[in-house]
Order: sequence, then C-alpha cells, then structure tokens
Amino acid sequence: MNDVIQWLKENGNLKIIDEPLDVELEIPHIAYIEVKKDDSRPLLFTNPINRNKNIEYDMPVLMNIFANKKLTQNIFGKHPDRVAEGIDKLLKLKPPESFMAKLKMIPELFALKNVFPKRLKSTGACQQLIVKKEDVDLDRLPILKTWEEDGGAFITMGQVYTQSLDGEMQNLGMYRLQQYDKNHLGMHWQIHKDASHFFDQYQKAGKKMPVTVGIGGDPLYIWCGQAPMPHGMFEMLLYGFVRGKKARLVKSMTNDIYIPEDVDIVIEGFVDPEKMKIEGPFGDHTGYYTLEEPYPVMEIETITMKEKPVFQATVVGKPPLEDKYMGWATERIFLPMLKPMAPDLIDYYMPENGVFHNLILGKMKTLYKGHAQQFMHAFWGVGQMSFVKHAIFVNEDAPELHDDMAITEYILNRLDPDKILITQGIIDALDHTANETLVGGKLGIDATGNIVQSAVEKPLEDSELLKKMQEIYSSTVDLRQYFTETKNPICIVTINKTKSVKSDIEKLFTLKKHIKVLIIVDKKNNDIDEPYMLIWRVVNNIDAQRDIITKPIIVVDGTNKSELDGFTREWPGDTFCTKEVLDSLQERGLIDIDRAFIKKFGLLPFND
Repeated sequence: MNDVIQWLKENGNLKIIDEPLDVELEIPHIAYIEVKKDDSRPLLFTNPINRNKNIEYDMPVLMNIFANKKLTQNIFGKHPDRVAEGIDKLLKLKPPESFMAKLKMIPELFALKNVFPKRLKSTGACQQLIVKKEDVDLDRLPILKTWEEDGGAFITMGQVYTQSLDGEMQNLGMYRLQQYDKNHLGMHWQIHKDASHFFDQYQKAGKKMPVTVGIGGDPLYIWCGQAPMPHGMFEMLLYGFVRGKKARLVKSMTNDIYIPEDVDIVIEGFVDPEKMKIEGPFGDHTGYYTLEEPYPVMEIETITMKEKPVFQATVVGKPPLEDKYMGWATERIFLPMLKPMAPDLIDYYMPENGVFHNLILGKMKTLYKGHAQQFMHAFWGVGQMSFVKHAIFVNEDAPELHDDMAITEYILNRLDPDKILITQGIIDALDHTANETLVGGKLGIDATGNIVQSAVEKPLEDSELLKKMQEIYSSTVDLRQYFTETKNPICIVTINKTKSVKSDIEKLFTLKKHIKVLIIVDKKNNDIDEPYMLIWRVVNNIDAQRDIITKPIIVVDGTNKSELDGFTREWPGDTFCTKEVLDSLQERGLIDIDRAFIKKFGLLPFND
C-alpha cells in the first residue's frame, strides 16, 4: 500500500479522469454518482482546477477508495470476518493451565507485538516538503466543495490526530474540516468524540491544543479513524492488528503528536480554546444539511507533504456512499466487542439507508421474556451504539439480516404494538428531528416472538383504499401497500401537508379494518415506488416520542416538521445535486445517467 495509486490500478479497477474538472461541485458530483452504481470504481482526477479562484492544482484527487465490497476486503487484506475472529480470540484468552497450552498461545501472543505503533526517530516521507508558517496557503490543496449550499470547501477525509493534555492518550478521528481562509480550518468534532474530550481538558487549563491532520497514505488509516474504538484506545492499535505489522509513526514538526510516516499531506497547528467560529452548513452523510454552529478553529503552523502527494477525499450525502462499505467492515469486525455486553447476540446489521445510527437490526438467541428489551437498553447504553435511534431484534430462527425482503417479512409477521418500546435518550449531534439537540426519542421493536394472530380485517386494493383515505384526509396524494401477504402490511401515503398530521389522526383510525401500519410522508421529493429511499426518509425524519402512535393502528409521521407541528428548530434541506452541473457533465460524457437514476437516488428535487 506504499503506492496507493499503483495498488488501485492493479487491485481496484481504478478509473482515471484526465479532463480538467472543478473541485467545486464537478468532481464531487462525479464521485457521488459513481459510488451509487452497482459496479462502482475508485476515481483519480489528474487535473483538478478551481475556476472561481483561477487555480490549477499540481496534485491529483483520489476518491471512492472504498468503492465496493471486494475492494474494501482487498484494502484490509482479508475478509473482515477473519479480523473479527482474531478479536474474538483475544477477548476469550484465558491463562494457560499446562505447558502445552502455553506453547499453543505463543503464536497469538507473538502476533500482538505488531499492534503497538513504532515511533521513528527520523522524519517520514510525509515531511519531504515543508511549508513554513508564513507561506502556508490552503488554496494549494484541491479541497472540495460538494454541495451548492455548503458553507465553503471542506476536507472530508482528514485523519485528525490529537492527544490528551497530559500526553498519555492519543486519538485518531475522522472529522470534517472547513476551510475558512489560507491558514484556518474548522474542527467539527462532536461533543461525544474523544478529541472533544481532550479539547475540554485544554480549555479548562487555558492552553492551546495541538492538532495534526493527515491526508492520504494507507486507506486503512481512514477506516481506523471512524472505527468505534473504546474510549482511550488509540485507533492505530487497530491498524497494527489488522495489518499484522506496526504502524510507523513520525513526530509532527511543530508539536509532539505522532502521525503515520507515509501519509501524503500533513497539516499541523493549534486550536485556541477561547476562539470559536460558525462552521457549516454542510451536506452530510445523513443526506441532509447540518446547520451552522460554532466549533473550534485550527490555526495552521506548517504543512508538510510528499514530493508527489495525492489528495484523498470522499463525498457525503444520500445513500449509498463509500460509508456503505466502510460500515460493512466495521459491522463485521466489531461484532465480538458487542457480545460481552449482549452474550446472546448472534449478529447485527446497520443498513446504509438507515444511515447506520438511525436503524439497527439484531439477531439474538432469545432465552426469556423481556430479553429483547434488555438488549435494547444495553445497546442504548454503550459507546457509539448509544446513538442508535431505532433498534429491531429478531430471534435466531430469522433469515439473514442482510436479506432485506425476507427479514422484513419476518418482522412484520411478528410485529406486536405491545412489544414496541418508545423511550428517550442521547442522539447523534447530526440528528435534526428532536425538539432539542442531543436528546430525542428511541424506538425498540421486539420481533423475537411467534407469528402474531391478528391481520388486516378487510384488505383493500390500493386504488380503493386511496379513495377512502382521500375522503377522510383530503391532502392525500398517493398510496401504496407493501408486504400485503404479511400480518402487518405497510401502507405508505404521500400528502401535500398544510397542517399537522396529528390534527386529523383520529379520523384515520376509522380505517383500522383496512390498515395495520400507516406511514405518512410528504409528496415533495418522495417517490412512493422507491422503498430504499423511503426507509432513508422515514428513519431520518422521525422522533419516536413525537411521531409514532401504536394504537389502534401503528401510525408513523415521516413528514418534514415545521411550526405547523410546533417544531421550533430549523428543519434542514436535502442534499441535492446542481442541475446545471449534472447537465454539463452529461453533455461532456463524464457521467451517464437517466431520469430514473436521478429520481431513484433523489439527486434532484421533484414533485411528480
């Protein structure tokens, strides 16, 4: 992996694009479309430019590194399940009881020697070129602006290295970094991240906090940066475990933080705990814009780089994205770490269209009444799992969790309103649905039991049910029923919303003979025939405490909220591509998409 470009040519079917393309919108739009294809490829843009600033960059932009499942596995050098098996063995290590047992343990213990990073006394390849503080200019880097309404250009694949005030703890995180000017970056570390905890220490001590950002190098650094490691554990330990060799680190030029010697670009600086600046808006991986908020600012002391650096970047927005494959690896590898707090957990799955923290499916060996509820509370109380909004648990006889159709049928046949738990807890800082930040509704569904007895009393065809719905609820536009063969069919309706859904909710109960589960979404920008994106919309758009009713029928209000609903926070908009950019790229043969593709993935706004 020393030469990532060459490795991707040989192992990843790298697509090279030589045409000059703008870092503002054009390059991100191409990458955004590419990663949604079934045969997605990594992309190398050899001639990035910035028309607004009249810049021609002298380094290429590499995107979609984790372009598909096979490539992701190749980056790891093994299937993630093999990594998980190694972690499982470590967690189950016991003191040997005999001499032979000690001998058998030697290979496993010997392998652990590679876990701990090696600190080099020399400089690294990442420090071949050094830019002094007075010469620092972030405009030398092809930093992307992905969405038209973004607050500026953002580094999206930055490896952010920090350490605690006493220097005892190190952290590697992946946070977006907004470029403010030639020598300042916004540090979007959220309140629950280790870097934010370190920042609190420096703030209390009244000291500036050193920060070093790496870009490029081994793609596994990026995955490690987003891995949900236990608090206090340096993510580069995980790198050594996966790679089977020590991470080689060198000291930053202006602070005591150590970073991988083979990254392409290093940005060093300090964060003044007394200075905050508005960061954003930014079209994030939720598919919505995260709103403007104050965050710490990094003042850059120096930039170092390889002689021929490559700028790695990613694009975020509506699924599917690169994080689909990065999340798949995380899901597999961290299964053994979940089992100690939930011993009867068999497997779990976080669908990418649930944007991971919004939906989790768990398969378990159910041993007693309330076991699934116990799992819900366990998940909501541990590490990054505590940010999961909606958790559904099934029994060990359930189909594979990744078999979307089969597992959905299984759940709907066992869906019982009395086994739905709605509570409150911490939510992700990116969540926009709760009435206040960081705290919102949680939904747990126990689908571990037997098939329920009750079903729709009087099933109706879509057209007939639509007429009845429109008679009661005149703002209804479209209706479609899914999984009608199950005990709890799903009825999706779209509406032109003019008032709160709750204001007419009791009128809808008159349809209880015909409906078991009713989900309501806005007509605007929702396609009733695209269940993949409807799931994305609904799990993004609901606060369980406010938007779910369980009796006499289950009603889910997946509409956008506003003052009509008594919602006083700002509701963010979707991430949409810029039509003029798509049209231009299409005319030049740089993308090949049709109207169906655009509508399927919500690339542009629509009403029809």
